[in-house]
Amino acid sequence: MARDLVVALKTEPSSMDPQYHALTPNIQLSQSLFDPLVCPTADLALKPCLATEWKADGNTWTFKLRPNVKFSDGSPFTAQDVLFSFDRVPKVPNSPSSFKLYLQHITKVEAPDPLTVKITTDEPYPLLPNNLGSLPIMSAKAAAGSAPEGKTTTELNSGDGLVGTGPYKFVSWKRGAEIVFERNPNYWGHKVDFDKVIYKPISNPAARVASLLSGDVDLIEDPPTDDLERLKKEPKLNVISKASVRIIYVALDQNGDKTPGIPDADGKNPLLDKRVREAMSLAIDRKALVDRIMGGVATPAAQLLPYPMLGASSKLTNAQKPDVNKAKDLLKQAGYPNGFSLVLGTPNGRYINDTKIAQALASMWTRVGIKTTVDAAAPPVFFKNRNAYQYSAYLAGWATATGEMSNTLNSLLVTPNKDKGVGTTNMSRYSNPAMDKLVEAAGTTMDDKQRGAQLAQASEIAMADYAMLPIHFEHSVWAMKKGLKFDARADQETLVQYVTVTK
Repeated sequence: MARDLVVALKTEPSSMDPQYHALTPNIQLSQSLFDPLVCPTADLALKPCLATEWKADGNTWTFKLRPNVKFSDGSPFTAQDVLFSFDRVPKVPNSPSSFKLYLQHITKVEAPDPLTVKITTDEPYPLLPNNLGSLPIMSAKAAAGSAPEGKTTTELNSGDGLVGTGPYKFVSWKRGAEIVFERNPNYWGHKVDFDKVIYKPISNPAARVASLLSGDVDLIEDPPTDDLERLKKEPKLNVISKASVRIIYVALDQNGDKTPGIPDADGKNPLLDKRVREAMSLAIDRKALVDRIMGGVATPAAQLLPYPMLGASSKLTNAQKPDVNKAKDLLKQAGYPNGFSLVLGTPNGRYINDTKIAQALASMWTRVGIKTTVDAAAPPVFFKNRNAYQYSAYLAGWATATGEMSNTLNSLLVTPNKDKGVGTTNMSRYSNPAMDKLVEAAGTTMDDKQRGAQLAQASEIAMADYAMLPIHFEHSVWAMKKGLKFDARADQETLVQYVTVTK
């Protein structure tokens, strides 16, 4: 009997191009159409995927590819598809958050035979397998085209060239309405439980719950925190949750004297002053945010990755406590006794209670003299504005796919460098050479303990500098019809291939 799965997404993807935007709403769909060489488990450990084994010899990694794998169009998967996929990444134009982050240190990719890929790095690079877990492998044949990158993002959005080896294959995308996948009959792995998956983007949390309760959808992401206890008592529903690696943070523009969201600072940018950044942090009552706004479905944060994950500091396990008087004193010391006005940008519906959190932050900052208003926008608009540097301060989130601090720091806080593929999401343009040096050194340290110590030190430097303000780590929640089971993931991805029928 044919069986469909209807999933309510909290955020519609910005593209179907699997290499356009390193953003969870995009990645979780592309990971159902495309396989990487290495797959992260629900707890971000590594397991074989298109590669069955891998090993390092100095600066060279050798990946043995899985034999007899076919793409959804029936064509065979070979090492040439890996070479094409790696080559395409830096050629994708206008990427809001580039997948180049996952190709750091790679100098050469070769195919000695159809089932072997050799990757040479400029120096020993222990994170290569972890990074490749985030890089989808496309069909060199299907995705070829006249543009430098082959099939363009626009073409892929229409389904042209959208051919992978994953458990599902693309059928259609009607923006704002639905995305349809169907089972890939050529899939090499376990047989999935559904013939067709229909994704419905429903950004309003209450509307997602209503759709689930009415039976219009089978599974929803992030039901409202206020409704969780009620939903857990519903006999026809399953509710599951898991602590995630997603940090919700506030980024602060530290690029120069001109900044767009502070109109009354006499041509100065107060955020360049560490005392101001510290005052903003001290104004935040993180425990109150978690208790009152998040309904306890979060953990207050003191750094960008929860301890004891690799690279998180044991010295930064307790979130900073609020101190309103000290915050006011620091602002006075910095030359802002009367504070200043600030616009805080935030997406509306991308993260759990994102707008509510932003509004609470605005209230806390206003209390110490920083008169804050909130500019909330739909996620696609927010990211477009953010990437155009239109915010002096913005609230956003980041979840590392590699399960260690290197990926987070390299993306969010390392000095932006397009050639190196670092600082790809550092839209505050923070720069600290001492921190950069440690992160770069960690990138070539093969010993996990030593690498973790280097990253922890880098994290301590950044947090002492109030490079950005960590708020909390989200806990992910899914609600679904009774009879469905889903292995909750630390990376927050709703991967439909792991939704199973229990009755």
